[in-house]
Amino acid sequence: MSQSLEAANGESQPAPMIAVQDLSNPLGQSLPCSQAHANTEQAASVADETSPSSSSSFEMIDMDAVPPAYEPVQPHWFYCRRADARDSWLPFSREDSQKLENAYKSAGREEVVVATEGERYDVKLRERMRYAVYWEQAPSEVRRCTWFYKGDKDSRYMPYSEDFSDSLEEAYMIAVTLDEWKRKLDFPTGETVILHNPKLIMQYQPITMQDEWVSSPSEQTRPRTVKRGIENIAVEIPDGEPETVDHLVFMVHGIGPACDLRFRSIIQCVNDFRSASLSLLNTHFKKAQDERKIGRVEFLPVNWHSALHGDATGVDEDIQRITLPSISRLRHFTNDTLLDLFFYNSPTYCQTIVDTVASEVNRLYHLFRQRHPSFSGAVSVAGHSLGSLILFDLLTNQRPSSGDAGSQEGTTNGDAGPPDFKSLEEALERMGLESYLTLLKNEQLDLDSLALCTENDLKELGIPLGPRKKILSFMRKRRLLEEYRAGTPLLAPGLQAGREDVGPAGLDAQGSSQRNTFLRALSTTSAVDYEYFDVGIGQVSINYPQLAFHPQTFFAFGSPIGMFLTVRGLKRIDPNYTFPTCKSFYNIYHPFDPVAYRIEPMIVSDVEIEPMLIPHHKGRKRMHLELKESLTRMSTDLKNNVLGSLRTAWQSFSRLPIAALPPVGEGESTTAESPPEDTEGVKADEAESSPETQTEAENVKIGMLNGGRRIDYVLQEKPIESFNEYLFAIQSHLCYWESEDTALLLLKEIYEKLGIVFEQPQQ
Repeated sequence: MSQSLEAANGESQPAPMIAVQDLSNPLGQSLPCSQAHANTEQAASVADETSPSSSSSFEMIDMDAVPPAYEPVQPHWFYCRRADARDSWLPFSREDSQKLENAYKSAGREEVVVATEGERYDVKLRERMRYAVYWEQAPSEVRRCTWFYKGDKDSRYMPYSEDFSDSLEEAYMIAVTLDEWKRKLDFPTGETVILHNPKLIMQYQPITMQDEWVSSPSEQTRPRTVKRGIENIAVEIPDGEPETVDHLVFMVHGIGPACDLRFRSIIQCVNDFRSASLSLLNTHFKKAQDERKIGRVEFLPVNWHSALHGDATGVDEDIQRITLPSISRLRHFTNDTLLDLFFYNSPTYCQTIVDTVASEVNRLYHLFRQRHPSFSGAVSVAGHSLGSLILFDLLTNQRPSSGDAGSQEGTTNGDAGPPDFKSLEEALERMGLESYLTLLKNEQLDLDSLALCTENDLKELGIPLGPRKKILSFMRKRRLLEEYRAGTPLLAPGLQAGREDVGPAGLDAQGSSQRNTFLRALSTTSAVDYEYFDVGIGQVSINYPQLAFHPQTFFAFGSPIGMFLTVRGLKRIDPNYTFPTCKSFYNIYHPFDPVAYRIEPMIVSDVEIEPMLIPHHKGRKRMHLELKESLTRMSTDLKNNVLGSLRTAWQSFSRLPIAALPPVGEGESTTAESPPEDTEGVKADEAESSPETQTEAENVKIGMLNGGRRIDYVLQEKPIESFNEYLFAIQSHLCYWESEDTALLLLKEIYEKLGIVFEQPQQ
C-alpha cells in the first residue's frame, strides 16, 4: 500500500506486511504484496492488449468475462462510546462525516479541529479524538471506517482499525482488478481473512494452541463476517441537525447523580430530550422546516451534583464517617441522593448549590454565544425535581435591569420608588408632608432616625393616621431600595403572605407588634423579608447570584415548588406577581409523580380548577382515558335519569371523544382575558368535557406568573400505568426526559412566541 498511516501520536508508520495466498493455486504458494502489485500491472497490460480499441482482437473478447472496474470504498466516520465496560462504535451523521472527510482530504500536517453534533463536540483530526465542548466527559476515539466485521455473538458490525482496513482494501482492489478470488490474507497479528468472492469475505481469529493436524482456518475458530463499506451493513445513521439555533434551553437536574431508572447522567438524558425534540420538529413543524423558517432548539445540561459531592467540599467523607454500616447499599443511595434535599436547606451547602447552578448556567451561556456569534434567539430554563426549586429561587431573587417592568423599585400603586434622598427636607417634600418638617426637627429627627420610628412613635408625635402610613410606607420602600442597590436580593412582594392575612389587631397591639417586629428582624435573611409572613420559617440566609440573561420561560418538571413554598410559610401567591426577569412559567407533571405539586391553587385558592391536560403528541387522548371518560358520562346520565330510557345512556357512552387541546397560548389571540368571576365556570361537571369547556378552562386567568395563562399541565398516563399507580410512581417522576408530550409542549411554547404554529400530523 502506497499511503502511510498516521498513528495516534502523529508519527507515520508503515502498514503491516501481509502475505497473500491464492487458494486456487494447488501449491498454495504465498505471494507478498509486491508480487501482488506485479500481478496487477500484468493484468492491466493484458487488458490493454485485448482492449476493444484493437480491431484484430475485438471479436475474440467475451464481454461478460471482463472483470468489473474497481471503485474505491466510501468511508464513513465513527466515534467510540464506552458503556458497561464495552466499546460500541456509533456513526456520525452524514453531514458531520462529510465535514470530517473533507477536512481529512485537505488537511496538512497541522492539527485540524472539526465541530460536530451541533457544535457540542470537537474532533481533533490528526489525534483522532472527540472532545465534549460544554461539559466534562472523557474523550472518545474517532475512526475513519471502511471495513467492518461481526461475530456470532455481536449485535452490530464493528469497524476495523484504519491500518487493518487499508490492508483489506488493497487486497480487495487486487482481487477485483485481476478477478482472482479465494485469496487468503495472513496478518502478522495472527488473523486470517479469506476473500471467497465479492459478497463473501470471512475472518478467522488465531487460537492460542495450534494443532498440527488442523488443515484449514475454518477448523480453528468460528469465523467473522466481513463487510466492505457502510452501505453493506445494517446501521442507523443519525439525521444531521440544522445549523441555525432558534432557542436555547438550560436543563437542571434534581437529586442524585442519576436522572432515570437506567442510572444515566444528566448529559445522556438531555441527549434523549434533544433527540425527541428534533424528531418532533420533523413531524409537527415540517412545513416551517421546508420553508426554512425554523432551525432547531438547543438543550444544554447543567450539572451541580458533582460540585457538591466532589473532593472540594469533603461532604461525602464527613457523611461517611457517621453513616451506619448496616444496609450499606441503601445508606449509600440515601447519602448520594436524598441528602441533596437536606443540603439545600443548609446555609453552607445551599450557597454551594445555588452558586454552582448560576455559575454553570452563565458559563454555558457565554460559551454558547462564543460558538454561535450569530445567535439572536431567546433563552429559557428547565428544571427537574429539586432542580426546578433551585431555578425558582434563583428567578425569584433576580434583579431586573433599569427600565424593566416589574422592578422592585416600583410601589404597589405603580409609582416610582423613593429616590436616594440624603436629607429629611427632600424626603418630606417628595411625600408632600413639608408641614411636618418643623415638628420632626424639634424632636431632632433626621432621615436615618425617622427610619427607626414605629407607628406608635409617630402617633405620639401627633402625626395623623394618613401621614403616618405614608411615612412608614416611604421609609420601608427606602430600606428595600437600599438593600436592593447593595446587592441583597429579597423575596419579591408577590411571593409574600400579605399583611391582610395578619389582621388589624396585630398592628394595633403595641406589645405583640413590637415583639413580632423584633423576632422578624432577628430572622430576616438575605432571601426573605419576614414582615410579609405570618409565620416564622423560610429560606436559608444566602446570597443569590445573578444570571447573565433574562429567561423567556421557566419549565418545571415533576416539581415540589408548591410544597416547599407552603412549608416555608407561604399561604398564597399574589395573582399580580411575576418573576422579575422571566414572564412565563409552566408546571409540568405526571399524575402519579409522588414529588410533584401544583401551583395554581396557591394563586386561586377559592376556586377548584383542574390542571390542563397535555395533548398526546399523536393528536388525541389515549384510548383508555377516552373509555374512562365515556363510562363516567354514562354513569352520570344514568344517575340523573334513572327512569329514562337506556337510549340516552348509550348515546352518552358512544359520544365522540373530544379533540386534543389547542396549542398553548391559543386563547391569547382568540379571546380576551377572562375576568376573575369567570373562574366559577371552571367548576363544571368533570364528566362533561366538551371542547367549549376545555377552551374556557384554558382561558381562565391564573395570576401573572405565566402572563395570565394556565400554569399547571398534567401528562396523560399510559394504559399500563393506570393498572397500578404505586407500581409506576418512581418511574413517573423520571419519565420527563423521554416524554415526547413534554418535549412538544416546550416546542409549542417556544415557537408560538416566534409566530410558528405546529402542525398536527395525519394519522
